[in-house]
Amino acid sequence: MRSGLLSTPRPEPGHLLPALAGSLVILFALPLFLLLDWNISAWALAAVLWLGIHALDFILRRARKDTGNLAASGMQAFGLLFKTLGLLVVLFAAAATSPRLALAAALVYALAYTLELGLSMVAYFGAGR
Repeated sequence: MRSGLLSTPRPEPGHLLPALAGSLVILFALPLFLLLDWNISAWALAAVLWLGIHALDFILRRARKDTGNLAASGMQAFGLLFKTLGLLVVLFAAAATSPRLALAAALVYALAYTLELGLSMVAYFGAGR
């Protein structure tokens, strides 16, 4: 690994393409749930969590227009913490009532998130310097 790989400043890539790819994973999971006769509530929980997290992300991104000041970075950190804690609270509450439902929802969400994260990293590290 080159020493300057992580220290080279790059512009922040767009968020739309990775989010859409993750949304396609959620969408393509629906026929799988229907064909395998799995609990559709698990898919719905994953879809609602996915949409809710991205709606909150959109609102926070619009609220912090100036990315250079300290308040914007604080808002970004708060948003990341709030989104993560909110997701975990909902999944743990679902696991307390129905472990299979929570597991299926978490797996669908994790698959979509993994694709989104991977595409974001490719876009970031593949961007010109």
